[in-house]
Amino acid sequence: MNIYLSSAYLAPIQYYAKFVQGDRIFIEQNENYTKQSYRNRSMIVSANGPIPLSIPVVHSSSEKILTKDIRIADHGNWQHMHWNAIVSAYNSTPFFEYYQDDFYTFYHKKYSLLFDFNEELRILILGLLNIESPVIEYTSEYKTTFQDNELDMRDVIHPKKDLSLDPFFVSIPYYQVFEQKLGFVENMSIVDLLFNMGNESQLILNNSFHG
Repeated sequence: MNIYLSSAYLAPIQYYAKFVQGDRIFIEQNENYTKQSYRNRSMIVSANGPIPLSIPVVHSSSEKILTKDIRIADHGNWQHMHWNAIVSAYNSTPFFEYYQDDFYTFYHKKYSLLFDFNEELRILILGLLNIESPVIEYTSEYKTTFQDNELDMRDVIHPKKDLSLDPFFVSIPYYQVFEQKLGFVENMSIVDLLFNMGNESQLILNNSFHG
């Protein structure tokens, strides 16, 4: 199956499940950028519950800009705040110490384009998950029609859309460090799975395939 995905920042488990489900993955770079999506937002679990991490971008609602051309805004010291939030949320998880150096660089190096930042993170994460990646390509045009063997998930995987809209994904519970206090919180950022479950993360992704 060919699966079409948007660019995404520390994308949710549902997103990374597609890399074990698809034969070929197309990362969309020719769409007009849309706000309030996983393109610049992720969700992590803190001691007080889920919290969003949003990357500030340079974007005017009056003009259309391709996702691949969206620039990260300089203001706000967002990298420092995001890294502190991640450390605070996951410092006590079983595998944070093992993986933290891999992620540290992304919050202490300047990036200009959101797409480049997201893609470098995605490549790192797939490597840490030990996923034998399907063929991954970038779109050359924006498609609006799809064949039977193609799955358009670009706007289905979205923070405001229900998981039931994805017929091939089922949320599999796993250990979370704050579970006794919060209960299991599903479909958080892939780092929640990685920091809590380590090398068992791929097994969770494999089991989340519903087809």
